[in-house]
Amino acid sequence: MTDTTRPLSPSERILASRRKFLVTAGLAAPAALAAPAIVRAQAPIRWRLQTYAGPSLGEYVVKPQIDAFNAAANGEMEIELYYADQLVPTSELFRALQNGTLDAIQSDEATMAAPVDIAVFGGYFPFATRFSPDVGAMFMYYGLDEIWKEAYADVENVTYLSTGSWDPLHVFTVDKPIRSLADLNGLRVFGVPTAGRFLSRYGLIPVTVPWDDVEVALRTGDLDGVLWSGFTEMYAMGWADICKYALSNSITGAWFGSYYVNTPSWDRVPPHLQQLYRTTIDQSHHYRTIWYWGGEARLRVHGEKMEQTALPAAEWNQVIEDGKSFWDEVAAESPRAARVVDIFKQYASDMEAAGYPYR
Repeated sequence: MTDTTRPLSPSERILASRRKFLVTAGLAAPAALAAPAIVRAQAPIRWRLQTYAGPSLGEYVVKPQIDAFNAAANGEMEIELYYADQLVPTSELFRALQNGTLDAIQSDEATMAAPVDIAVFGGYFPFATRFSPDVGAMFMYYGLDEIWKEAYADVENVTYLSTGSWDPLHVFTVDKPIRSLADLNGLRVFGVPTAGRFLSRYGLIPVTVPWDDVEVALRTGDLDGVLWSGFTEMYAMGWADICKYALSNSITGAWFGSYYVNTPSWDRVPPHLQQLYRTTIDQSHHYRTIWYWGGEARLRVHGEKMEQTALPAAEWNQVIEDGKSFWDEVAAESPRAARVVDIFKQYASDMEAAGYPYR
């Protein structure tokens, strides 16, 4: 019999190899983590967690962690996972967490409009990072973790746990290539709020729609593109099949994504399961850093979809300069925001002084 199996395209081979990494990283084989079964009279603790991500993306950025936790919890606790907008709209994630509709969420502050004065820094803050390890380094060594905890200590019923890095940010368009700043003028794009706010100074129009409606809006022309991700997510979500062009200039190097829990729900969890949950979050941060870092590079070089364009050097240098004034604009919004911007500036200065391989 003749084998009629269709050969995989370059991007399909890359995505397949990265699914395999889920197993080698120990995040896609939760059964291996399970302890021997123990009969328990007490009913398990049950949580509901909703992520900002739709199913095709959530498969990578959160599902492996939840599967691993549920297996290792050995019947003492079970987390039900919901994807973008499945229980509540993404814009209502924070409120649902506060009132106990959800026990936990994974998102960034800006996308879900968290009522804290650091919300502007969640997601993509222009030029705050160049590489994905920058996020963890600033939270671990430069004080961002303390500032985030301080900000959420003022919010009732919400406990902040951890922040990690996701992918870099690019502009992707359906049929309008971006070869100059003038080409941004009038483009209607789906994206994260802060980056959209920054690029609106060049005429870009941020548009908010439910995650599940993005693909249809791109196909119907209601959206001209997306400002929401890097190459990894464009391929994983299928948006690279619709968008013909990718602007290679990256507005920032990594997304700030965080985990939060409902405080009363968290307090009812025994310490050993709290630690298990924190440990699987750390596993997830590790996996995502590698999944995005390696995937971005390979898909940019070997991915067969989307023509890459670039801004002229003089215009791109102007965008970088405008980013500095944007930092100062945001720093003036609150003393805590000023402290975050000061950390960004100090970190950037240190990395430049350290030189290769940091900058």
